[in-house]
Amino acid sequence: MGLQQKGMHGTWASRWTFIMAATGSAVGLGNMWKFPYVAGNNGGGAFVLAYIGCILLIGVPVMMAEVAIGRRGRQSPINAMRELVAESGVNSSWSYIGWLGVLAGLLIISFYAVIAGWALEYIFAMASGELSGATGESAAAVFNTLLADPGRLIFWQTLFLMLCVGVVIGGVKKGLGVAVEILMPLLFVMLVILLGFSIVRGNFQAGWDFLFNIDFSALTGRGVLEAMGQAFFTLSIGMGAIMAYGAYMPQNANIGKTILTVAFFDSLVAIISGLVIFPIVFATPGIEPSAGPGLMFISLPVAFGNMPGGLLIGAVFFVLVTIAAWSSAISLLEPGVAWLIEAKNMTRVQANLLIAGGIWVLGLGSVFSFNIWADSTVAGFTFFDFLDFLTSNVMLPISGLMIALFVGFVMQQQHVDDEMQGSSALIMRCWRFALRYVAPVAIVAVFVSGIYDKFF
Repeated sequence: MGLQQKGMHGTWASRWTFIMAATGSAVGLGNMWKFPYVAGNNGGGAFVLAYIGCILLIGVPVMMAEVAIGRRGRQSPINAMRELVAESGVNSSWSYIGWLGVLAGLLIISFYAVIAGWALEYIFAMASGELSGATGESAAAVFNTLLADPGRLIFWQTLFLMLCVGVVIGGVKKGLGVAVEILMPLLFVMLVILLGFSIVRGNFQAGWDFLFNIDFSALTGRGVLEAMGQAFFTLSIGMGAIMAYGAYMPQNANIGKTILTVAFFDSLVAIISGLVIFPIVFATPGIEPSAGPGLMFISLPVAFGNMPGGLLIGAVFFVLVTIAAWSSAISLLEPGVAWLIEAKNMTRVQANLLIAGGIWVLGLGSVFSFNIWADSTVAGFTFFDFLDFLTSNVMLPISGLMIALFVGFVMQQQHVDDEMQGSSALIMRCWRFALRYVAPVAIVAVFVSGIYDKFF
């Protein structure tokens, strides 16, 4: 019996459901706060061009390979890799790709849920008027008060995980499929509403110039590496999620065209997010377009709190952020749940509760990193910082590299061709070259630069 017939979790209702699911997995907090800031500080349009090039040469080829593995195996990443390794007749060590991706995804969701909890809190902080007329100092005080209260952080972390479990329990069609068919259109509608507000109320020209003025002199070698890293990480590569979602992909869907569509939508969300955020930031005197939590939870609340209609739009913005985080998080939960169903014969309810319970306990370490454990560091890492560094700078690059090498050199070519049917000979040659030679070199460069920046 061919591997394609062994799926036990069902398939997506259509190719477009897979596109929405994969886009939901890819679109996350990094699209909202990291991409626009990094682009603006690395030559604007020059960085955007480099980023798009890296998406096409690195992100898309590796993502296609990961989907091909998933669809060939039709099981959780762990079991799919085990069977494909046996089918290829190679060393069983290659099967650890599945374990590495699933483990990385679960570690990521443990701290991702904590950050998503902040966004949930800010929906109500905006809607209640707490941040009306906020200054930089008062907004920072609100944020710091939240971080200092482990009880509140645990409440929001728990609520967010319950939202994720509620979706994944429903399975592929009734849970994940229905959720993404609702969440992703809603995300794009909210983006359009926020973009309209930004055009009318913000300094749109300044935001546009910050993102798109092409200045190649500002795009350094380090900026190109950042473009590579952003292109790789934004597509959720190496986390097990795309492999699991690929297992549910209809057999007649063209992988190449489908993944290009996902990459387009993911990049579109990142660019529109920048055009939403920075005109609002630049329209408010005295605040800077900082990256990370400082932009999302301090600068933007000041901007929203001092604009007509800003509090309502601010609440909508944090609903948008929550949806982006939610659609990503369910994709990280699914691979581990699928494996427990297959390997331990658990029901979906049992598997979800066990995985989510473990994630919740692990997430307490991230919660406490901002308060009672804030001064407890090892080699400069808090617990939260360590998990972030381990997953982003070590596990994901290694996982992505091994996926590229496995499909590029190890997996039987006929089996790869079976999954990639519908692509022209020229496209296949270009894809194989990028997968075998371009992507591995780029991933190693990103990996080495990440380690170097942290320790040297």
